Amino acid sequence: MTKSSRSLLGRLLFQDKGILPTSRLLLVYAGFSALLLVGTLIGLTWTWIFVSNALFIGLSLFDLLTSPSKKEIEVKRSIPDQMERGLTYKVGLEITNNSPRDMTFRLLDGTPQSFQTSLPLKGPLHGHSVGTGSYEVITPVRGDYVLNRLYFRYRSPLGLWEKQKTVESHDQVKVIPDLTETRKVLEDAQRFLLYEGVKIRKQQSGAGEFSKIRNYVVGDDPRKINWRQTAKLREVMTNEYEPEHGKYITILIDCGRMMGAELKKGNRLEKSLEAAMTVAAAALQNGDYVSVLAYSKTVKVYIPPAKGMAHLQTILNRIYNLEVDAAESNYAAVLHYVQTVQKKRSLLLLFSDIHTFLHEDNALYYLQRLRRQHLFLMIGIEDEMLMKQIKAEPVDDIKSMMKSMAQKQMLVKKREKAKWEKQGLLMVEAREEKLASTAVSHYIDMMNRGLV
Repeated sequence: MTKSSRSLLGRLLFQDKGILPTSRLLLVYAGFSALLLVGTLIGLTWTWIFVSNALFIGLSLFDLLTSPSKKEIEVKRSIPDQMERGLTYKVGLEITNNSPRDMTFRLLDGTPQSFQTSLPLKGPLHGHSVGTGSYEVITPVRGDYVLNRLYFRYRSPLGLWEKQKTVESHDQVKVIPDLTETRKVLEDAQRFLLYEGVKIRKQQSGAGEFSKIRNYVVGDDPRKINWRQTAKLREVMTNEYEPEHGKYITILIDCGRMMGAELKKGNRLEKSLEAAMTVAAAALQNGDYVSVLAYSKTVKVYIPPAKGMAHLQTILNRIYNLEVDAAESNYAAVLHYVQTVQKKRSLLLLFSDIHTFLHEDNALYYLQRLRRQHLFLMIGIEDEMLMKQIKAEPVDDIKSMMKSMAQKQMLVKKREKAKWEKQGLLMVEAREEKLASTAVSHYIDMMNRGLV
């Protein structure tokens, strides 16, 4: 393909700039040519044919000249600099027509291929006016993106020609994990867990730090009644305690090959990142120290422990663009690294694939050493296909064989989990939509029971 043909193809594909005939011009000219052909059959001379073609071309060029010039058109984009994965956002567009002539336009934005948009944007625009519009965009892939261009086409008054203008407009967009669950926790952790079907267990009577004095309600421990305030206010008042703050939480995120397994929405790594951010938000809100470590074959990201809600933005800025690696995860190496950087007792919360982890005998030695000082909890996503096969009815030989193999695989997994849990290493599996709530409920339960 020559350079000129590539340029022409680029213009036809809504790229760069140029002047193009519209389908209306081609249809009108085809009809005009048919009339001339009929005229030749009844004695129309070649002179009239040439004159007629010249008049037609002149009329079309006059239509082209009466359309606004490219310098009189301005286009601006307004897009959020940060968007969450999988959510719908609106991108605003402002089109200014500085000419006195009306026009009909089409607009495309130079968005990355992964963006799902409702383009092209179409509509009329009067002379000396400013038009506004918007389109919806969904960003299913995390990462950093740059939007450089806007492609604008508008037609002449008769619609015979179409001009194209490329507008340079530089915007940087950061696509982060979906923080819907995180916001629910920040609004009200108890309501979030009840909505997900999980109740926070009550802590031991009088355990933890004193929080406040409130009215006594049915179900409260009578031993917590504050008799001094009760006599003073003439209402039954009770003391409320909360878990001690300042505990250390270390979140481990597996980015190995098995975390790329696709789920209903995204993959295992996507759900693990969302759940990790939710747990981090709950821990920071409770005044605990949170550190995050992402790894695959080697350590990819390590965020030292810190407290305060400002640390949540630090964590987000460091892990929002994590990707799945093609390599297998090296659990032994990362656990050894944790042992060197985390000296204080903490809750080690590992998001990974339990089925893969159960066959890592090399990691057992490091976990046994970590268990002496730290509390370990591993959370994985339940294999939906496996559970579906286990619950399936054995209607024929093939179904029966698949059901028996699935049951055998589940028995092997339970046996291996029991071996690890005898060492004090707790493992939990949850459905993908329940991963965040399960992680937060286990964290709060362990804090309330004073296990850390």
